[in-house]
Amino acid sequence: MTHSGILLAVTLATLLTAGAGAPVPRKDPAKKLLLVSFDGFRWDYDQDVDTPNLDAMAQDGVKARYMTPAFVTLTSPCHFTLVTGKYVENHGVVHNMFYNVTSKVKLPYYTTLGIQGWWDNGSVPIWITAQRQGLKAGSFFYPGGNVTYQGEAVSLSRKEGALHNYKDEEEWRTNVDTVMRWLTEEDLALVTLYFGEPDSTGHRYGPESPERKEMVKQVDRTVGYLRDSIERHNLTGSLNLIVTSDHGMTTVHKTATDLVEFHKFPNFTFQDIEFELLDYGPNGMLIPKEGLLEKVYGVLKDAHPRLHVYKKEEFPESFHYANNSRITPLLMYSDLGYVIHGRWSVQFNRGEHGFDHRAMDMKTIFRAAGPSFKAGLEVEPFESIHVYELLCQLLGIVPEANDGHPDTLKPMLRSGSLSQPSCCRASSETAPCIRPGLATPVLATIPLPKFMLQTNSPAHSS
Repeated sequence: MTHSGILLAVTLATLLTAGAGAPVPRKDPAKKLLLVSFDGFRWDYDQDVDTPNLDAMAQDGVKARYMTPAFVTLTSPCHFTLVTGKYVENHGVVHNMFYNVTSKVKLPYYTTLGIQGWWDNGSVPIWITAQRQGLKAGSFFYPGGNVTYQGEAVSLSRKEGALHNYKDEEEWRTNVDTVMRWLTEEDLALVTLYFGEPDSTGHRYGPESPERKEMVKQVDRTVGYLRDSIERHNLTGSLNLIVTSDHGMTTVHKTATDLVEFHKFPNFTFQDIEFELLDYGPNGMLIPKEGLLEKVYGVLKDAHPRLHVYKKEEFPESFHYANNSRITPLLMYSDLGYVIHGRWSVQFNRGEHGFDHRAMDMKTIFRAAGPSFKAGLEVEPFESIHVYELLCQLLGIVPEANDGHPDTLKPMLRSGSLSQPSCCRASSETAPCIRPGLATPVLATIPLPKFMLQTNSPAHSS
């Protein structure tokens, strides 16, 4: 890039950064977007159950063979990856539970949903990014959608309670009706809608159970009701719908002879441990007492063939998980189907997730239909980090810095179906549009003031 090109890029980046906190008026808003997540919907749940509505959605739009979630395959971390485009170590929501290693406080999933500091730790999710660029956004039960980020809340939101009944199909329809009102009467451009099934049923009865199959039928009926509602509200030509999930589910080996039980490991004692996060599925974290890290690691690293124990700095980089200040000095995960038992062996669930995201049982679904999507297209598997870039393209907004790639999911889209981001409008006198947090220009353009245009030189210099 020439000296003038560098100066121009720096100037543009400064201008965009300076205005990042204020909403940008939009004269030509893009299509509306509804992102729906059915928690714990494994990639193959539609193969042993008749799902006419999901099948029809695939015929009318796009279906992925499967989607690979982020590690760790838990509800909150994976959902936050979808709305930030970041690996878990980069967005910092590393567990379903809030924990404090100093006070030893550990709080359950439902309580953690309302703890701002757990979510608002540097990453800006798509709701806030959209609002800062002139759109209105809503979150209905979606994890992370009920706290403020950098002092800003989602325009409309609902949060489920600790005793919420995830199975109530009539309530599901009522929730869909509410979301339809948000999109029409409240003129929201982006809504994320969450359902806690079939995860809850998969946990209780197992992923191969008749109960899970019945719940998948209920999910499919709800997809049908949702698509009918879109048509009734005259949104068919203006709303893009994505149906996806956070992770899969696998059967727990509850009666295996080789359970992973810390209290039975030779030479291991909890007296050497300062803080523990165990008994919450197939992954765990430990802080040994001062001076005992090497001793504890030496005892645990080969304690069980089903358990994989690492020092934080040696955890496999391909998981994109350990490089975060919230991760403890020792962390671990167990083989598929094996959960970790700490001080006691208590396991009520017949199904579980949280395992290695490379395992097929952890893969999940992706369906999309609407005016921006091609019809009857099945695409190859992809990682969930790329969904965020797609969401931003559909809304016509400039993304925050993220780990996805803007071109990965573009083959799903109809040619010419997207509008330019609000700060990126086509012009014959243009220069690269600089995304906040990115060092290189992206393939979108913004008009330049006359005084910034050079005569007899191209706008793009190399």
